[in-house]
Amino acid sequence: MTANDSCFLGAVEARRLMAESKLSSETLVSSCLARIAEYEPAIGAWTHLDSAHALDSAREADRRRKSGRTVGPLNGIPVGLKDIFDTHDMPTEMGSPIHAGRQPSCDSAVAERLRAAGAVILGKTVTTEFAYYGPGKTRNPNDPTRTPGGSSSGSAAAVASFMVPLAIGSQTNGSMIRPASFCNVVGFKPSHGLISRAHALQLSRSLDHVGVFGRNVYDAALLADALIGHDPRDPDTERLAPPDLLRGAESDPPYPPRFAFVRSPVWHEAADDTRAAFEELVAHLGDRVADVELPAIFKDAHAAQQTIMAAEMAINLGHDHGRGRDRMTDKLRDFIEHGRTIPAVDYIAARSLSVRLRDSLDDLFHHFDAILTPAATGEAPIGLESTGNPTFCTIWTLTGLPAISLPILQGANGMPIGAQLVGAWRDDARLMRTARWLADATAAWLSEWTPRSDRRPEETH
Repeated sequence: MTANDSCFLGAVEARRLMAESKLSSETLVSSCLARIAEYEPAIGAWTHLDSAHALDSAREADRRRKSGRTVGPLNGIPVGLKDIFDTHDMPTEMGSPIHAGRQPSCDSAVAERLRAAGAVILGKTVTTEFAYYGPGKTRNPNDPTRTPGGSSSGSAAAVASFMVPLAIGSQTNGSMIRPASFCNVVGFKPSHGLISRAHALQLSRSLDHVGVFGRNVYDAALLADALIGHDPRDPDTERLAPPDLLRGAESDPPYPPRFAFVRSPVWHEAADDTRAAFEELVAHLGDRVADVELPAIFKDAHAAQQTIMAAEMAINLGHDHGRGRDRMTDKLRDFIEHGRTIPAVDYIAARSLSVRLRDSLDDLFHHFDAILTPAATGEAPIGLESTGNPTFCTIWTLTGLPAISLPILQGANGMPIGAQLVGAWRDDARLMRTARWLADATAAWLSEWTPRSDRRPEETH
């Protein structure tokens, strides 16, 4: 591999080469910047990029390493940061003209932890409008006529197109898992409250998660490990020993994992090729997987998620709505105004249901290592006016469970379809171990697998 090709390295591999003095951060960052210069006009993954600043940070990372000083776990590794996380040295505009040119005076907790770990924050990646549905400029690297998903569109596309090995996103409904599926990368949403959201856009305290994108399970684990930890500024983080996700990913399970194949109440929304792909995957796994139907109480999960999200967004975006409703998309404006009409009793009932749903799954995880379910309804839709349907993520965001999308399937048009694994509450390391096992166990099969010829391609979504 030449220096110009180092942008194709995963983060764990790049870190190893740096430790062996076979690669410098400056070389890696220069390769990523060259890749961005070539492909950014077609993909549009970035909203702010400062090449000179990035190279200065890379050189400083190289000096730290050469000096013999202790370096952080991400020393010299470039990372893309979704443009909802405050940065003192870059604008944070949240995908909205209302915040055009906004320059924070301090870093978000995520930016602080990235810098402490030695990462090179390459720039800010595109988000949809206020991390909701209004699409940004980003296109799908696998097919620029299709959406990359949302709201973490720029982060997923940047990793998928080898502009950067790692990126940060967020999820309030399906904003990590869906774009990971559409763009063919690994997307990981840790358990709710593991990563601080201080000085980041808040849509819904009850639902907002910080997540990560990488090219493989190891890379996602490496990045998430650097971000997890208690922060008194985020009351949903706790003083608990953080999980060692990378060690989990590198560990072999004591026995082959068992998977609960959950179609969920929205299985009818899955495209024909998605259903067929999962039937083939389940058949390949054989006795390692069993069909599991969720209890009847889950039929109300999607309505509860929307109730919580609308009510809390109405509060959190109330100031922006008041001063700039005419600069919001109709969909966002209508959702905020709907949130203002939700009775308190409905909101409280929805919050209560979310806890009961999470608790009801405890017994399932005594019998299974993870839930297996689609990451999205199907392939990325054609057109850029929609970011796709998050419905297969809703339950797992509402319950706050950890989830990961693995890029292991294809649809009828050759576009990626992610397999979503969901783990037990605050058992994220076990989920990482299980995800890595599944990626390894399906690698040989996938190298020979092609979509069945009787699948019907989707014309529209």
